[in-house]
Amino acid sequence: MNLVIVESPAKAKTIEKYLGKDFEVLASYGHVRDLVPKEGAVDPSQDFAMKYQTIERNDKHVKNIISRLKNAENLYLATDPDREGEAISWHLYELLKNRKKLKDKGVFRVVFNEITKKAVNHAVDNPRELSMDLVNAQQARRALDYLVGFNLSPLLWKKIRRGLSAGRVQSPALRMIVEREEEIERFEAREYWTIKAKSSKDNQEFAAKLTQYNDEKIEQFSIVDEKRALEVEKDILAAANGLLDVAKVTRKQRKRNPAPPFTTSTLQQEAARKLGFTAQRTMRIAQQLYEGIDIGDGTVGLITYMRTDSVNLADDAIVELREFITKKYGKDNLPESARQFKTKSKNAQEAHEAIRPSSIVREPVKINQFLSKDQQKLYDLIWKRTVACQMIHATLHTVAADLLAGDKAIFRANGSTIASPGFIQVYQEGRDDVKPDDDKDEKMLPELNEGEKIDLLEVLPEQHFTEPPPRYSEASLVKALEEHGIGRPSTYASIISTLQDRDYVELEQKRFYPTDVGRIVNKFLTNYFTQYVDYDFTARLEDELDAVSRGEEEWVPLLRKFWQPFKDRIDHTQENVQRSDVTQEKIDEKCPKCGGQLSIRLGRNGRFIGCTSYPECDYTRNLNDDNSSAEPEQVGRDCPKCGSPLIFKQGRYGKFIGCSSYPSCKHIEPLEKPADTGVTCPKCNDGTLMKRKSRRGKIFYSCSTYPKCDYAIWNEPVSEPCPSCGWPVLTIKTTKRRGTEKVCPQQECSFAEPYEPPEKADDTE
Repeated sequence: MNLVIVESPAKAKTIEKYLGKDFEVLASYGHVRDLVPKEGAVDPSQDFAMKYQTIERNDKHVKNIISRLKNAENLYLATDPDREGEAISWHLYELLKNRKKLKDKGVFRVVFNEITKKAVNHAVDNPRELSMDLVNAQQARRALDYLVGFNLSPLLWKKIRRGLSAGRVQSPALRMIVEREEEIERFEAREYWTIKAKSSKDNQEFAAKLTQYNDEKIEQFSIVDEKRALEVEKDILAAANGLLDVAKVTRKQRKRNPAPPFTTSTLQQEAARKLGFTAQRTMRIAQQLYEGIDIGDGTVGLITYMRTDSVNLADDAIVELREFITKKYGKDNLPESARQFKTKSKNAQEAHEAIRPSSIVREPVKINQFLSKDQQKLYDLIWKRTVACQMIHATLHTVAADLLAGDKAIFRANGSTIASPGFIQVYQEGRDDVKPDDDKDEKMLPELNEGEKIDLLEVLPEQHFTEPPPRYSEASLVKALEEHGIGRPSTYASIISTLQDRDYVELEQKRFYPTDVGRIVNKFLTNYFTQYVDYDFTARLEDELDAVSRGEEEWVPLLRKFWQPFKDRIDHTQENVQRSDVTQEKIDEKCPKCGGQLSIRLGRNGRFIGCTSYPECDYTRNLNDDNSSAEPEQVGRDCPKCGSPLIFKQGRYGKFIGCSSYPSCKHIEPLEKPADTGVTCPKCNDGTLMKRKSRRGKIFYSCSTYPKCDYAIWNEPVSEPCPSCGWPVLTIKTTKRRGTEKVCPQQECSFAEPYEPPEKADDTE
């Protein structure tokens, strides 16, 4: 009998069907050992010796493995094909060896990128030894994270607030989000105007943008106010006299190539853009598809391993792809030779293959009945991207026409048509933060010929304001982390979830906002641990860990080089930095109560302005309240509990009404009482959906029985069942591009139809 160890029971179940009666497959349920959770688990004085212990929750699984190993001749370690998987195998091997359970047993390491019968049997027939280079890279990463966390977190407790923690990789990611927020706050909008000509030919209307006026090129800030815009409009109308001359028409053919197959990063980005999935949700579903789904004729892994930096495809996968494309889409949609994509990652040992279906002939439509809604969506995305990457390019016909308005102005009209769709008929990559003008070249133009005159319908001046950079979404944050070399494929999801779990950032409307605590922690780290939140430093450290995994660098010297300067910085900050240096920021304003110095401070409910003479002076006010000397605004009625006047107050979640006798009387009430929509909650059927405001002032609708029921939606509910999926409530949603629609709030349902809001009744009789 041969014993095979994998991480998860789902994976074990799939693999056992492929190997036959001579093999038994058990799950380790992830890591079996970890560092002891106390100081001294990594000892720098002993060449960073690491003290491990069995993880308590997995102890019963280890005992089961030991029990079944007694009757086995060979042990096959078949954990995931990356450094984390290698470390799990090594830890289990060390644990069994230390307990003298491997006597006379053959021990083999097997790896496969996809869980198919062919791949698994090939791996078992061709085992290798454990790779200590990969193991040491994982040990070095674990030691670094431990040394940073166990030394920096207590410092945060002393200098800021108890319960805080810092991470080696999460801290630079937090810096990104905070710096983007500060950039937005510093941003000053500038006004500018564009001039468009609305024209028509053969009953087809189109627009052209002013590019030249009075022989001068029009730049973004050439026209900056309404007065000037109207002058230009009037001048052009007079010169054109209702007609535009087609001066020049340029026609070109442009090729657009498909995107490469998915890596972990690009899968997370595209699933966020197109499916609205978080990085964690994407990885959880991908894990299910990889480990195996019963599709009627047995359980099979549907995709290759989902943690990878590589865009390479296996030769046999490319052969299968090209045969499938020829059969389904025709030979005209197949390039002469297979497309080869270049992998950016230097770490070739981990970068085995891109994420792709284990067999491309398993079309989504054929197996959807066996998959959950989320699995269907993600598999469909992976399948389409993989097919498209080996198809022929798309060919576009582009047109650019220069239109003259007399001798005063030149307008430019752009458009394009798809001559040959190629890969676009299967898949097209999404984009982050798309602006309204980004698709200007995709518009259709009528047939225009040089020398002809066309009708000028009107000249349209349009006011614009420059916009700050957008806050990070999950997709754009993952992209930024990858571009800066921070973290690795397996860590992006945990980086994001850790920042949220620590309350350093909040996700609202799919955008990250730093909390007040997150800002203070970032300020502390950037001021006193500048090097360790530096993007380049973090990226270089990741590269060095990759070098360890390739056997090009030793892990102990790497840790030694990091540790001593870091420890010196910890000791220096401990002795020389006061808590007030971190949590207080003096402002150029005196206390209206005692004349002392005011400062921005960190309290239980976030940042506020307070007197530095506290506790002698208890003056405080909200950070955003500019009226420093004003008395609290009274509501105009008395407290129902004690009879004192009620006043408007500002808290962490916005304005509210409170008693002026606080803290002796703690009566509070909401500023606006939630309005009842009368729509029954579709989740619990007990409460109704109430119209409320979030802490940032955005309207949302949630169940009146909260916290008993946590159902909530952003858009106005209507008590109508969805014609597509039957969900009892629809919502009214308005977007710039699609207008007002009645849509289903269920993510897995795509129902949407145009909606005309009812006209408001006149108040007069």
